Amino acid sequence: MTATPILELRGIDKSFGPVQVLHDVNFTAHPGEVTALVGDNGAGKSTLVKCIGGIHSFDSGEYLFEGRPVQMHSPRDAAALGVEIVYQDLALCDNLDIVQNMFLGREKRSGLILDEATMEEMAAETLAGLSVRTVKSVRQRVASLSGGQRQTVAIAKAVLWNSKVVILDEPTAALGVAQTAQVLELVRRLADNGLTVVLISHNLNDVFAVSDRIAALYLGRMAAQVRTTDVTHAQVVELITAGRSGDLGLATTNGATA
Repeated sequence: MTATPILELRGIDKSFGPVQVLHDVNFTAHPGEVTALVGDNGAGKSTLVKCIGGIHSFDSGEYLFEGRPVQMHSPRDAAALGVEIVYQDLALCDNLDIVQNMFLGREKRSGLILDEATMEEMAAETLAGLSVRTVKSVRQRVASLSGGQRQTVAIAKAVLWNSKVVILDEPTAALGVAQTAQVLELVRRLADNGLTVVLISHNLNDVFAVSDRIAALYLGRMAAQVRTTDVTHAQVVELITAGRSGDLGLATTNGATA
């Protein structure tokens, strides 16, 4: 892990009309680490992620990438920096094969003709680089894939474009035990390969299995950002449900511990 976070948010406020959803939120994510973003429904996780991804502009605060302030106006700005988000619905097209999905909207061309050979090679190399062996052919239609395989393809699609930060929204939701284990192994491998991974999850078993740090949101405020090894399940539950943990001496503030 480097001393400087690749992604840092300082004092982020976001309101929708009269409703303030995020209050003075600080958040950091480091290369080579999995940072789990946890919180109850309505805590502000989705809004925070959409601010990171350029879908929502924030009202005030700073967005720093690789230590430099940046302006975020659209998802294209986030993609240009190397920020990719894999949403829970995966945004895959069942009627297309793996290659077509991975390059959807970013197709490689040779003149006016699609460069199928290059795209197929890049897709296969990306999957191989992630040690994905559960997919038999990159020309399989997505409709024929299992839930775990579909999640794998969505993650591979995100890392195909030299991304630096990959945000995963509930990647193990609705998966069986074996498929969950495969996806969590892939999540850990992404960080071990040097990527910055932000994992949104309600499953604390998954969080403790793969994360290096845990950032807990409570009613739109960052209750704490702590090392996973420094907390217990019970303490994280306290942070999620009450915004504080007496055992940690942490109140509902942005005073995240390193």
